[in-house]
Parts: sequence; structure tokens; C-alpha cells
Amino acid sequence: MTDNIAFIDLAAQQKHLKADIDEAIATVLAHGKYIMGPEVAQFEQEAAAFCGAKHGIGCANGTDALQLALMALNVGPGDAVFVPSFTFASTAEVVPSLGATPFFVDCQDDTFNIDPENLKVAIADAKAAGLNPAVVIPVDLFGLPADYDAIEAISAENGMKIICDSAQGFGATYKGRITGSIGDLTTTSFFPAKPLGCYGDGGAIFTNDDDLAAMIRSLRVHGKGTDKYDNVRIGMNSRLDTLQAAILRPKLAAYAEEIEARNRIASRYNSGLAGLKLTTPHTPNECRSVWAQYTVKLEDGLTQADMQAALKEKGVPSVVYYPLPLHQQTAYADCPSVSTGLPNSESLSKRVLSLPMHPYMDEATQDRVIEAVRSAAA
Repeated sequence: MTDNIAFIDLAAQQKHLKADIDEAIATVLAHGKYIMGPEVAQFEQEAAAFCGAKHGIGCANGTDALQLALMALNVGPGDAVFVPSFTFASTAEVVPSLGATPFFVDCQDDTFNIDPENLKVAIADAKAAGLNPAVVIPVDLFGLPADYDAIEAISAENGMKIICDSAQGFGATYKGRITGSIGDLTTTSFFPAKPLGCYGDGGAIFTNDDDLAAMIRSLRVHGKGTDKYDNVRIGMNSRLDTLQAAILRPKLAAYAEEIEARNRIASRYNSGLAGLKLTTPHTPNECRSVWAQYTVKLEDGLTQADMQAALKEKGVPSVVYYPLPLHQQTAYADCPSVSTGLPNSESLSKRVLSLPMHPYMDEATQDRVIEAVRSAAA
């Protein structure tokens, strides 16, 4: 019987960093400051320095990070927030909770990220419907930065703010800029399976704007003012746990090296999977992914179900991200979408397949994956 390969091998990373992580946890247990202990501020400063942002603010998870960012921008009823349909639900689900309207935009077929030209159409549609184009939330899907030059130009022309959803892409590079330092605000997630993950839930917001940073620091602790019992605005309870911040510090110290490893593994995949009935991921010039997922597109004649079954027989896991675009999901059936439709989102949901990816994958294991895929997709 063939041993199964791990899709994301968190145990391998833990083994590599175990001494530093154990020491970090022991330090927290010794000082006992479990809420907003010193490790939180230390990690916030280190993470901001890593990406080149002025401010880093930890919070409870990546979804809260998005909501806090929207709250800081005073998004509310009558506002349209443009989001890609081909992504995880968190990007859109925070918008209705503030009374605003999520407006779905199609993605590019090659990068999987939001299509700037389609965004222009969606903005015109929103205006025609009487909505105020307020914010766009590009997603750095699978670890690849969105096309920020184009998005920034469109946003400036329409007086819109940009919240970069880099839950999967923190630390990626776009034309010399590192995700976290792009847009009015950047949000990320430290869910364990993310490229930079903790051992529970965690998230953060990054910004270069002093006022937005101060607002978010208040909002994440019930809207507090100078005194915790003087709440000056309606906020929420969304703090990054001290233990999680402590765990993230040694992980962040190793992160640059892990990004190098992820890119080396992705390059081996690209070479090993050439010439098959599938398309390997496209990385535009001057961009560098952190490869949260390595996702191929199946060509005609190959189905996700058949490919997954063939790979499973050889002990190789695979995952479909995402089998149903958001605009087709029940919860968002009444939300507006771009008038031209979302053909790429709908097509990709039936064609994408993600393969095992993590920075500690050895070449022998990766070769097993490549051999299994070649056997199924030749």
C-alpha cells in the first residue's frame, strides 16, 4: 500500500522550527500575559517591517481583518464593494454585515485574479444602479499578487479605496512592492494552512495611514478610547492571542527562506508537468508568488473527479479551490454581478485542481506527485 502524501505538511515545518516555537510558548506561559502580551506588539512590528508597511495590527482572524478594514473606511449602506467571485467567501461575507453591497467581478483566466477591465464595467453598472463605488477588494489568490497598477489607476479615477485581501499572498512581490504595503489597507490570515500560519486563528491589517491604524486599534478592542471603559465608537472584540503571536515570530523569521523554497518547488512542478493536458500556473513578469496553492487548469477531456480519483489511488491528495464561484452560491444569489457575466469564474471552478505544496516537500515526494499527474494527464 502506498503511503499518502500530505497536502500541506505542517508537521514538517513544526519539526524544523520546534525548538524556537517551544521556547516562544514557554516564555508566554511564564509571564502569563495571554491577552495583548508583549509578543503581539513585537510580531506586529516585525511583520510590518517584513512587508514594508508603516503599521501592522493583529486581530483574531482574516475575516475580522476584512471587516475591521471596511469599518475603518466607514463603508455602509449605499456603498458598492467590488469583490472577485472566484475566491473564498470571507472576501464578500463581511460586506453585507455593514449594510453595504458586495458586487461580483470576474477574474482573469490566466492569473485567477480580479480582471481590471471587468472591474471598469462593474463600476459603471454600480453607478447605473444608484450605488456609490466605494471600495475594491482584490484577492492575491493562491499567493499571486493582483494587477495593482491597473487597479490603483481605476480606483483613483473613481475615488475608491483599495483593501488588498492577501490572506493567501502575504509576502508576495508585485513590481518591487511586497504585499502588505500595497493599497490603502492590506488584510491577511494566519490560519494554519496559510503560507504564514499560526496554530489556531489569527489575522492582521497593514497600512501606511496613521489615522486608519489608530482607528483599527480602537475598533479591534470594542471601540475603546484612551481608557478601555471609555468606548468612543462601536467596535468589536478581535485581538490576536499572545500565544499565536509568539508562535508566529519564529515562523516569520523563517518565512523568507520558506518563500524561496516554495518558488523552487513551483519551478520543479512547472518543468515536470510540461506537455500534459493541463496548464501550469502563470506568473506575470515582475511578480513573485508565495504559492499558497499550486493550481493547474485541466484541459478539455480531463475532469476534476477523474483526476482526483487517479491521484488518490497513488496516495496523492488534491483539492478543488473553488468548486462554486460566490455569485452562484445561495447566500449571494441576490447580490449584483457585472453585467457581462462571469464566464471565467464559472469555467475555472470546473477546471482547477490544486496539488500538494509546502516549503518542506523533498524532491522524491514531489517526483511522486509529478509522476502521478503525468500518468493521469498524459
